[in-house]
Amino acid sequence: MEKNSTSLDAIDLQLLHALQQDASRSNQALAQALNLSAPTCLRRVRRLQESGLIERQVALLHPDRLAATLGHGLQAIVEVVLDRQDSSSLDAFEARAVAHNAVQQCWRVSSGPDFILVMAAADMPSFLRASQQLLTEDANVRNVKTFFSIKRAKFMTALPLPAATTGPQALR
Repeated sequence: MEKNSTSLDAIDLQLLHALQQDASRSNQALAQALNLSAPTCLRRVRRLQESGLIERQVALLHPDRLAATLGHGLQAIVEVVLDRQDSSSLDAFEARAVAHNAVQQCWRVSSGPDFILVMAAADMPSFLRASQQLLTEDANVRNVKTFFSIKRAKFMTALPLPAATTGPQALR
């Protein structure tokens, strides 16, 4: 199946919505919630995975609780402006950022900085090491502006989906 040719019906949308809320549910529980047979549910979920619509399933860790357990925790949003913005320079920086363990998210943006990075580190010395490796040692980095998080007010991973017109209302 070609990744760009997947058509979605109301059941697919309900499955995607339900999986974005809690992908740890068993196939049986998911099928029951959507009033599907278990084999039909499994077949549809596999089709969504094979089409590339479901990229992966992960466990989301709570950074504040992890920080309390480990003793530290630092999150930063970093704006990066490069000296040269030609395609190869942008690609080279992006590859370095994506490969660095401290970088949780890397966004190439327009109309302002070239990149926005979301970085996590155990503490300030760890952040300093990561920023020196990624930002200071790169001769093409012209300007860096870092914002340190003091509170996470909202964090969502679910993408907005059109409302499915049929099926269990409890999933909306």
